[in-house]
Amino acid sequence: MRESRWTKDQLKLAFHLYCQLPFGKLHARNTEVMRLASLIGRTPSAVAMKLVNFASLDPAITSSGRKGLDGASALDREIWADFHADWDGLALECQRLRTQFVADAATDPVEERLDGFDIPDDFTGDTRRVLTEQRIKQNFFRRAVLASYRGRCCMSGLSEPRLLVASHIVPWKDDRANRLNPSNGLCLSAIHDRAFDQGLISLSDDWKVILSEQLRRSKEPFVESVFKPLDGRMIELPHRFVPDAAFLQRHRSAVFVDNRWATSA
Repeated sequence: MRESRWTKDQLKLAFHLYCQLPFGKLHARNTEVMRLASLIGRTPSAVAMKLVNFASLDPAITSSGRKGLDGASALDREIWADFHADWDGLALECQRLRTQFVADAATDPVEERLDGFDIPDDFTGDTRRVLTEQRIKQNFFRRAVLASYRGRCCMSGLSEPRLLVASHIVPWKDDRANRLNPSNGLCLSAIHDRAFDQGLISLSDDWKVILSEQLRRSKEPFVESVFKPLDGRMIELPHRFVPDAAFLQRHRSAVFVDNRWATSA
């Protein structure tokens, strides 16, 4: 018998999925929606409706003229606020909840997608746990960022997933609280990710690409054809989790090699 009221644990898993699906795939026919519905004892239509309720709370969606369904509950808003304050908690808590729901339903587990992840046999105990938790977190961040940017590099438009990186704006090591915050992420090709990570390119507060003087002066044909055309061009913005201006400012001041853009122009 299906419950009439959503529980907090069910909502956590719904929000976790919301973060990882493109806006256009928040519907009852989506395989991942159907799997979650089966796991938590809801209909696919009910799960899809809840995902669209979450969209109604997302300023990146509502500010673009799109809207979700009206009727987000107080508990929906609480879940939204809780996990925006603790992204690490979202990833790990939802993995635990999946396992719990699986045990309660006596069904096969719905595993996190941990592509290419294999723990060596001689890693045991705490080492295995730490590695598994780290991979769960990284997997969530990658899926959330790539879904937000529709699976395309925001600078080049490249859509080959094997060449895309969920790049941190503020480096992973420098901001523990925002390691998994999708607003601290950009979907970039591997070459653009490397240039951004090394501070050879950055972004202004209005999301325009800034080239370092080193790249501006370069005469290399690759730089001429790949990077120079980007100078001053606005990136393709995500449909949600728009890059936070505070993170962009930190990148310009702490990572970008020329600090002349440390403050807004």
